[in-house]
Amino acid sequence: MSGETPGALSAAIAACRICRDAPARGMGDRLPHEPRPVVVLSATARILIAGQAPGLRVHESGLPFNDASGDRLRAWLDVDRETFYDAGRFAIVPMGFCFPGYDAKGSDLPPRRECAPFWRQRVIDAMPQVDMVLAVGQYAQAWHLGSRRQASMTDTVMAWRQYWQAEGGPKVLPLPHPSWRNTGWLRKNPWFEEELLPFLRKQVRERL
Repeated sequence: MSGETPGALSAAIAACRICRDAPARGMGDRLPHEPRPVVVLSATARILIAGQAPGLRVHESGLPFNDASGDRLRAWLDVDRETFYDAGRFAIVPMGFCFPGYDAKGSDLPPRRECAPFWRQRVIDAMPQVDMVLAVGQYAQAWHLGSRRQASMTDTVMAWRQYWQAEGGPKVLPLPHPSWRNTGWLRKNPWFEEELLPFLRKQVRERL
């Protein structure tokens, strides 16, 4: 759908109840709590942060990445909270807009499958000024990289130069999720902090 403004689309997303009222086939039960879509669309931001889905703390506050993962992500970007939450500078749109709930082991469920097919392309079309997408985690990488994605998240992030050099559309930079559960991954992959992060910070500075 073309011609939508970020403001109008944000209002439509805020009213979305697809996961509660019309759950996708194969998803099982509908969303067990009242949906609260958490997105930040922008008419001017050149950077889109494409995450996974809000956690419980974000669901309660309505503020994306308002948790320890957000602290780590802001450190990766080398920006403070004020800059990060400036909608004129960063658009923040996860693959699933609402907190999906917990699985039997108490871990966050994957993003709901209703969101991306209905909303994702409309979000991209409403923000043509975006020229860099930070694809955070495997679900965002699957959508924004498609068949170019590697077999694993590690291999995908390692191939970041290949994606950056690709022509056509916004540049896509794959990142691991900044969850503290990935601390071990960061230790095993020092190239991420030594090679990718300096490049990421340079690109962010140029766009801010």
